[in-house]
Amino acid sequence: MEDKEIIELYFNRSQNAIIETAKKYGKYCSYISYNILRNTQDAEECANDTYLRAWNAIPPNSPECLSAYLGKITRNLSLNLLEKNGAKKRGSGNINAALDELGECISSPKSVESEIDNKLVTENINEFLSGLERETRIIFMRRYWYLSSIKEISSEYNITESKVKMSLFRTRNNLKQFLEKEGVTL
Repeated sequence: MEDKEIIELYFNRSQNAIIETAKKYGKYCSYISYNILRNTQDAEECANDTYLRAWNAIPPNSPECLSAYLGKITRNLSLNLLEKNGAKKRGSGNINAALDELGECISSPKSVESEIDNKLVTENINEFLSGLERETRIIFMRRYWYLSSIKEISSEYNITESKVKMSLFRTRNNLKQFLEKEGVTL
């Protein structure tokens, strides 16, 4: 079923919206959640909670890209659960390492000003990512969006861990330079 049809089911308040969402995006949502939580049962729970959040948010929201919309919900729910559980035992070492790496490029002060600037920063990061070579973009997204370990990326794409680390290092440095050039305060 196409995304537009699924969104229409949400707007019509049809229970089939959740069924079709789970069919099409269940594995995707579970994958994102598992990479964060490292627990199958918690990952499935977050995927199910994603469907409920989507049900409550659509309408009035009408996402342009349903997969990205669901992925963001799943990721946020998973990070919240990880924080709630205290989670050192479930992979937060990998999560914290990935987020610390990005901390060199993007600061995260909690303020009204930072919330207003989020849209600008997002647009700049998307522009930066669109200019990357495909492999570099995939490695970057796998590490910092899906929070995959360096070992997992290396194994899945049949490249050395050293190449993954170097690619991430160079991409982070290039992102930092790009954001500075665009006037994004770090």
